[in-house]
Amino acid sequence: MPTVTTTTSDVPISPLVVAVVGPTATGKSALAVALALALDGEIVNADASALYRGMDIGTAKPTLAERRGIPHHQLDVLEVTQEASVAAYQQGARADVEAIIARGRLPILAGGSGLYVRAALDHLDIPPTDPAVRARLEAEATADPDGPSHLRARLAQLDPVAAQRIEPNNVRRIVRALEVIELTGRPFSATMPERRHLLPTVMIGLTLDRASLDARIEARTRAMWDAGLVAEVEGLLDRGLAQGRTARTALGYAQAIDQLRGALTQTEAIEATAAATRRFARRQESWFRPDPRITWLPAEAPDLLGRAQEAVKAASQTSAMPENG
Repeated sequence: MPTVTTTTSDVPISPLVVAVVGPTATGKSALAVALALALDGEIVNADASALYRGMDIGTAKPTLAERRGIPHHQLDVLEVTQEASVAAYQQGARADVEAIIARGRLPILAGGSGLYVRAALDHLDIPPTDPAVRARLEAEATADPDGPSHLRARLAQLDPVAAQRIEPNNVRRIVRALEVIELTGRPFSATMPERRHLLPTVMIGLTLDRASLDARIEARTRAMWDAGLVAEVEGLLDRGLAQGRTARTALGYAQAIDQLRGALTQTEAIEATAAATRRFARRQESWFRPDPRITWLPAEAPDLLGRAQEAVKAASQTSAMPENG
């Protein structure tokens, strides 16, 4: 994890939430730790894959040393056999934020899972679920080799906006979208959260030019294999990773499973992970970039921490960020 030089600060902190967001590999975790050290904060994870115990290398989860004594919440809260849930995360993350504020400290949300960020920070009602409806749609997707394509075509007809946003091979999200449409009679895209914060919040986004970001992704992917990702996945398979609905699909983990099963060579697995991560970073940019509430800072700026602290100071002095919707 990149390091960010820390400084002390006299920024007055009123009840305020800070969020550090942006594409993967931009240094969000390092900046969040630096801000927490400077501003007496605690960190709430907003990376869906980092919720899982044992998924450390492939998620670039900050090590204990990298956390530098700062409490981290919403890390290692799920077993790999459990399904990550936006609703459960929302409940847990909001409780963590409230508890941090009650302790007189600064909550700092850090991560790049866009819906999880907004579930924690924004007004958002989680759409209902129905296991029977979901099971029927999942069965339809698996019974026919063309089932996922048929479901996506149905979604494109019922909710073109959602179909455009969801990756064609993300069957789980396609099923969820159709489930919500069936249960509510409303487009899945209409359930997106309002751009209205629950609490005064400052959002700091980290940005890198495309070439630099791709180079970081390539280097980090290779470093994960060098650090023992395949061995990590072997151990997780013994704990039921292959049966996990969401954990097994995480970037790097799906490719390492394919490598262990002989479907990919190591070189192919690394290249496939880097390519998928680049696509994921583009989707993250598309998710966060339209949000006018985000203050964007260059990830490689030498005075990054100072600029981030200035953004927090400005928000604290006004007690609330202006809302744009």
